[in-house]
Amino acid sequence: MSEAIIIAAEMRDRSGKGAARATRREGKVPGVIYGEKQAPVCIQLDPRVLWAQITKSGFFTQLFDVDLGSGGKHRCLARDVQMHKVTDQPIHVDFMRVSADHAIHVKVPVHFTNEAKSPGIKKGGVVNVELHEIEVMCSPEAIPHEFVIDLTGFEIGQSVHLKDIALPAGVKPYHMALDATVASIAAPTVARAETEEAAPEAAG
Repeated sequence: MSEAIIIAAEMRDRSGKGAARATRREGKVPGVIYGEKQAPVCIQLDPRVLWAQITKSGFFTQLFDVDLGSGGKHRCLARDVQMHKVTDQPIHVDFMRVSADHAIHVKVPVHFTNEAKSPGIKKGGVVNVELHEIEVMCSPEAIPHEFVIDLTGFEIGQSVHLKDIALPAGVKPYHMALDATVASIAAPTVARAETEEAAPEAAG
């Protein structure tokens, strides 16, 4: 959880694919702000400003105050970024307005630490991740940037379940069972068997 980051943008007069292409020709990234029962606002951003945020961890769980100058500031979450298939540069971004009065659901990434301190991994076991993200419901100000799971002391066969993760106050799982497995330490033979089974399916 952190303070909102101010990100500068400009309003666009037109919407549609033609207008978006024109915006890109001008060296800007087109986007839209929607939600909170207000009319959508077409915007454009400096690609360097957007890229600086995309490359940070937790981009989709970070609150932004999108500053449109005379158009005011809009507190938002980034909901989608379209990337160019060749250059891998952003070509469109969607922001959703949020309000402290309304809880929202958001997917929070899961990260792991201290793999070197796991006896199971030292024995050749591998981390079998079942949930790379955990969807939660909370107010915008309470969104966690990530859930960090400490693997210190984990043995082969040991699992982490959703109920084992300490959720911050006001944060609840969204349509997920508390006994859902987040990750486990799999034996080397199990990991190899799963890889071998997946290989023919991929080939087919």
